[in-house]
Amino acid sequence: MKWLDALIGFVEWVLVVMFGIMAILVFGNVVLRYGFNSGIVFSEEVSRFLFMWLTLIGALIVMKDHGHLGMNSLVSRLGERGQRICRFLADSLTLACCLLLVHGTWKQVIIGMDDHAPVTGIPMGIVQSALLISSIGMALVLAYGLWRLVTGRMSKEELVPSGDNAAE
Repeated sequence: MKWLDALIGFVEWVLVVMFGIMAILVFGNVVLRYGFNSGIVFSEEVSRFLFMWLTLIGALIVMKDHGHLGMNSLVSRLGERGQRICRFLADSLTLACCLLLVHGTWKQVIIGMDDHAPVTGIPMGIVQSALLISSIGMALVLAYGLWRLVTGRMSKEELVPSGDNAAE
């Protein structure tokens, strides 16, 4: 799926740019505040919003790479059947949580579109949509993994994610 790899590469670059903007804003604000007794008015608000987007979209990328913490040392000692059962239970419960997040966050985004940030005037629904995008993406990753597990397309080596993909 070359298009997916291209999309993920693009999102990773967007995250890098967002981090750079956040670092410049925070550093510039610190220098201005302590050196010149002034500051960038919107710096704290925009930095906080960027941090939310970085964290949530970054978590989605890490989930796709199986880089989140897991009980690999325990599950890897089980046989293949036990590993399949544990993977099914873990992914199913996580998918249920993601679907609850999608439902709740959708309501918050709708409500937040009428509420604006005090300094920048950005609708809070746009800020909160980072969680919506992240939870939808995670639900899709989990649903695809469950489909592969249930249909027997997931190999034994994939049952216990080692996190090696995250290091690439």
